[in-house]
Amino acid sequence: MDYALQRRAVLADVYAGRTGLSEVCDASPYLTRAARYHGEATDLTCPVCRRERLTLVHYVYGDRLGPTAGQAKTPAELARMDRAQEEFSVYSVQVCRGCGWNHLDCSYLLGAEPDPERQPRRSRRRVATE
Repeated sequence: MDYALQRRAVLADVYAGRTGLSEVCDASPYLTRAARYHGEATDLTCPVCRRERLTLVHYVYGDRLGPTAGQAKTPAELARMDRAQEEFSVYSVQVCRGCGWNHLDCSYLLGAEPDPERQPRRSRRRVATE
């Protein structure tokens, strides 16, 4: 699921002065640290400070992930998990390490869909729905 419309609405409120910067530039220290060590650099400039490049942080969630659930993962780790795990959700968050802007960018499913006949697992990637 793409959250671009929600992002545009938040930014429109910021640009119009209806929402303060402190409300949207509030990345937690954990998110900022995850962006530094596990994030994926992008070519997108921060829409708030317009100085820094945004970083994507990918968080994984799933019933069968155990202690891995809720952790930030690099794209390489996601690729390994996609081949080895049953279906799980990925939530990608845009983060500006300069001003603290952060917003949910998209969510999608990775992993193998369990086969009821116990055949070899099929890998797939599809957009998560709410």
